[in-house]
Amino acid sequence: MATFVDICVSAAINILSAFAFLLAFAVLRLQPANDRVYFPKWYLNGLRSSPRHSGTFVTRFVNLDLKTYIRFLSWMSEALRMPELELIDHAGLDSVVYLRIYVVGLKIFVPLSVLSILVLVPTNWTSGTLDDSKIFTYSNIDKLSLANVSSGSKRFWVHLVMCYICTWWTCYVLFKEYEIISAMRLRFLASEKRRPDQFTVLVRNVPPDPDESISEHVEHFFCVNHPDHYLTHQVVYNANQLAKIVSKKKSLQNSLDYCNIKLARDPAKRPTKKKGFLGLFGDTVDAIDFYTEEIDALSKEEAEARQQVITDPNAIMPAAFVSFKSRWGAAVCAQTQQSSNPTIWLTEWAPEPRDVYWNNLAIPFVELAVRRLIISVAVFFLTFFFMIPIAFVQSLASIEGIEKVFPFLKPIIKQKAIKSVVQGVLPGIALKIFLIILPSILMTMSRIEGHISLSALERRCAAKYYVFVMVNVFLGSIITGSAFEQLNQFMNQSANEIPRTIGVAVPMKATFFITYIMVDGWAGIAMEVLRLKPLVIYHLKNTLIVRTEKDREEAMNPGNLGFAISEPRLQLYFLLGLVYAVITPILLPFIVVFFGLAYLVFRHQVINVYNQEYESGAAFWPDVHLRIIIGLIISQLLFMGLMSTKGTSQSTPLLIVLPVVTIWFHIYCKNRFEAAFVKFPLQEAMVKDTVERAVEPNLNLKRYLHYAYIHPVFKDDDWDRPVALCDEEMNPLVPTLRTSQRTTPVLSKVGSRLASEPEP
Repeated sequence: MATFVDICVSAAINILSAFAFLLAFAVLRLQPANDRVYFPKWYLNGLRSSPRHSGTFVTRFVNLDLKTYIRFLSWMSEALRMPELELIDHAGLDSVVYLRIYVVGLKIFVPLSVLSILVLVPTNWTSGTLDDSKIFTYSNIDKLSLANVSSGSKRFWVHLVMCYICTWWTCYVLFKEYEIISAMRLRFLASEKRRPDQFTVLVRNVPPDPDESISEHVEHFFCVNHPDHYLTHQVVYNANQLAKIVSKKKSLQNSLDYCNIKLARDPAKRPTKKKGFLGLFGDTVDAIDFYTEEIDALSKEEAEARQQVITDPNAIMPAAFVSFKSRWGAAVCAQTQQSSNPTIWLTEWAPEPRDVYWNNLAIPFVELAVRRLIISVAVFFLTFFFMIPIAFVQSLASIEGIEKVFPFLKPIIKQKAIKSVVQGVLPGIALKIFLIILPSILMTMSRIEGHISLSALERRCAAKYYVFVMVNVFLGSIITGSAFEQLNQFMNQSANEIPRTIGVAVPMKATFFITYIMVDGWAGIAMEVLRLKPLVIYHLKNTLIVRTEKDREEAMNPGNLGFAISEPRLQLYFLLGLVYAVITPILLPFIVVFFGLAYLVFRHQVINVYNQEYESGAAFWPDVHLRIIIGLIISQLLFMGLMSTKGTSQSTPLLIVLPVVTIWFHIYCKNRFEAAFVKFPLQEAMVKDTVERAVEPNLNLKRYLHYAYIHPVFKDDDWDRPVALCDEEMNPLVPTLRTSQRTTPVLSKVGSRLASEPEP
């Protein structure tokens, strides 16, 4: 168990590490050679030019202006300077609302930390229960926790009042923030520029028709049921195999370009490669000739696959992107039931084109329920069976565990300095390393579930990651850690003492979480702003591959917020803060430092680095709100369990009220605000449509929407597009193939004729 000295050693190591990372970043960002690594967003937006275009040879790589080094920490004030409204225009609402999660953390925990330290720490410290106990293993930090208060003490009333204050203050902050963010979302949607998804609905589970194709059936259905608003549609193709061929061809083309660059640098030596596995085995051949032949073969295969997708009826999925003449018409369709049979003609808002995850659009709708059931079972087993290796790692990340597995290291780790490092740093590092591969596994599971947008994939992956973190990192660390540390006491005491032992062990686990916060939340966040991995990769590409400015832009890797990983990790800090605010309040200052540092770092990254792939209009906020509420309820239940072991049964009725009120508060917020995140008000849609018609009376909306939802592998293809059927657009009754006289001509194999050509 980490002592006060161990915590101090860990704090010193992590503070020095964080300072070193921040200092290295402050210096590296000033170097002209690194400008594209630390300011890629400005280059992508065309608002920054390379400082290496002018000056002497040395100054193109190294900054020799000593005055800039004096202001090397100016990036912190610059990160805070941009107003929120300007930041929304610059980075989008998703990024701004993500930053507000850190602001919520500061709003909740700064007042609670001041109040808890002023009230609870003296109350706990002066109790002296652990000093008189010979049963428990404890450190000086545990004397600052609830574990140091004797059973039946009147001091527990102070903790009870603090629990009520913590609940009230958290709910108040969440309510005000929900109110602010819902208003921000509505303003953002009202002021947002025209986007294809504002006019488009995704229709799934289109019923089969023996006389019509999917495209014809979609067109006739919406011409009949939305005669005044339907504009065009694009059917969904299963082009996954074609996309794989295109991707493979692009990879080979990149390799060929690299070989040509090498040849241009040294014309006397033609590049070679081995034909076998990963280029490590097999016969050695001329690389340029090899890649050229492979690309030619793939080009023929691509043409055949493209033609097959176009001509094969089985390649058309029972789904389509349907666009309307107005936002109002799209909103009505997206938010209403289209048929008396609620299992067909299912409509939802289409993701914006860059948010579409095209691979999953080819999954038949009937498979989705089965896929999600299988993944739910898989996540359950992954979550709970992962606790076994985590428990093993946690047992090894201690003095006792190392002595058992590696007894020959006992003389070394018994030294005071080594012991402090092991107990103060190793547990947090071990847990962080062990969780590195987890996000990739969970993202793969989310893809298998069949979600159709990148934003939905990230939100579902974040939900899985949050459950995993809560069960394994939080509950798992408490249970397994307590079991390993208190095993001897469990074996040598009566059964009726075990609940009391567990009750004391929960607050005593705070020392582990303090070390984890410092490793992950201090040094880890400082490492984030340094961007060491992108820096190394960029310079390797710049040295080996880059020849032109276009190549150099492609070598930049701005990355993104990584919502699927960063948000659940962030929720762990909310959970720890809410749980230990009353139990071990000394943990709160460590969390406050994390939220403050992380807000500063991520604000800088959002302004200068990250390039968000999509914009969902802060659709993830209800999930964030729910997870904080879950953390609050868990803290209340754990506190209730602790109080039951302390001989304060009279407090139980008062504590039961808290989770009930918290659940009611969540339901109220859900009914009050959540509609703004899942629906688009018809009033707002009508206002935007009216303004747009007044400002742009000659807008050709069909031309604007024409290519928006065509699969990316087809966007550069020259279709044989027939003439549009403009005379049918005003006809509310569209004859179908089932009538005796067919008046609707045959549609294009690519999409509807109505969508084929833009209006003149």
